[in-house]
Parts: sequence; structure tokens; C-alpha cells
Amino acid sequence: MHGTYGLVWIIKDVALPDRSWQARITIGGGINAFISVLGWYWVYGWLLISDRSQPNYPLPDNAWFCLCLTLCILGVAIMIATDAQKYFALRLHPALITDGMFRYIRHPNYLGEMMIYGSFALMVWHWLPFVALAWVWVGLFAVNIRLKEASMSRYPGWEQYKRHTWLLLPLVI
Repeated sequence: MHGTYGLVWIIKDVALPDRSWQARITIGGGINAFISVLGWYWVYGWLLISDRSQPNYPLPDNAWFCLCLTLCILGVAIMIATDAQKYFALRLHPALITDGMFRYIRHPNYLGEMMIYGSFALMVWHWLPFVALAWVWVGLFAVNIRLKEASMSRYPGWEQYKRHTWLLLPLVI
């Protein structure tokens, strides 16, 4: 699942390039990113294939695998659809996007990412991936979402859009 998601990122980067991901970083910045965020994602697979995690899933294995794969596939679909919508809509008219993937939730990209990495943690069913997710979601995603909200607030119609949409999950958050 994780390797396939890596291929999706490469295809996405070629087809829908995002200027914010094109910025050069220092070697120290790359090492810091790997140690603080990216490296932890690889622990998931290591736990599973090294037999350090011997999951006792709450459902039969086949049902659990189906749940994890479905969550991952839906997360990828949401992330790619959102990136495509942003890429094409913002090229034509830089403005607040309030339709399509953004009709009900303001941050579908983060929702997709959370579904993908949540599916990886569920597949491993070990405490360490959930700690890593809490670190990334609270320490990185929550901060970035707040910054993005502040940035979007400069557009006309922001307050009305904010009142009629959810942050991440309809009817929940």
C-alpha cells in the first residue's frame, strides 16, 4: 500500500505540479523532515514485515484488510481529485474554491492524507503508528490547516463559506 502511494505521489508531481513542493531545501532541512515526519511512516511497514507487530485485528483478517485497502483507495482518490481541482481551478481564476471537493469540507487534501496514513496504521495495528499519526496530525497538519484558514480568510465570501462547510469531516469536525 505504501509503495503504491509513493508511485501516486510521483505521478501527481509530474501531472499536477505544486510550486510549494518545488522549493529547494538544505540537506539539514531534508534530514530534519525525514527524522521528524517522513521516517516515522516507514516504521509502519517495518513493524509489520519484521514481525515486531503481530496484529490481533478486531475483525476477521480479510474484512480488516478490505477496510484498510478501501480507506487507502478512497484517501488517494480524494487527494488526487482535490489536487486536480486546485491545479486547474487556480490556474484559471485564483480565488476561493467552494465547489467540487471543497463543497462540504475546507481541507479535503488533509482528509485524504489522514485516510491514507490512517489505513497504514490500521493495517499494522500497533501503538507506535498511532503515536506517529498523532504527532503529524497535531504538530503539522493542525498548524498548516490554521495557516491555510488564515490565508483563505482574505477572499470575499470566506465567512459565509466557513459557516456552511466543515473543517475535515462533514457532521463531525
